[in-house]
Amino acid sequence: MLHMMKLAVGVRDVAHLRELQSNRLAREGRLRHLTRSFPRRAAEIVDGGSMYWVIAGAMVVRQRIPDIVAARYEDGSACAAIHLDPELVPVAGRRTRPFQGWRYLAADAAPPDITAGRGADNLDELPETLRRDLRELGLL
Repeated sequence: MLHMMKLAVGVRDVAHLRELQSNRLAREGRLRHLTRSFPRRAAEIVDGGSMYWVIAGAMVVRQRIPDIVAARYEDGSACAAIHLDPELVPVAGRRTRPFQGWRYLAADAAPPDITAGRGADNLDELPETLRRDLRELGLL
């Protein structure tokens, strides 16, 4: 299994990504990211891989990639359509330097999902808004 990571350019936080994708899903009936280069390792990615989104300098959320297919931009030029599952899964934040395009991410290098009950002691005593902000900054 192999993952991808991509900068979410212009996205402020996970809530903003959720809003943008919700609108796109309602408008188009599917979520997909179009990219000029077709991933040579697509078969490894669709075998359980995810897109890890880098927002505001940190890898903070992922989406499963169920399929990658050849497609066309509106101008007719070739591209790849990376289909995305609508569920956004928060991950343990990790600071990430800027890069262009997308990058492969090995499964053993991917940050773990944030699940209920995981984390430092007494985090549940922090206000929810503070915990959310810390997660979005990649600090939890």
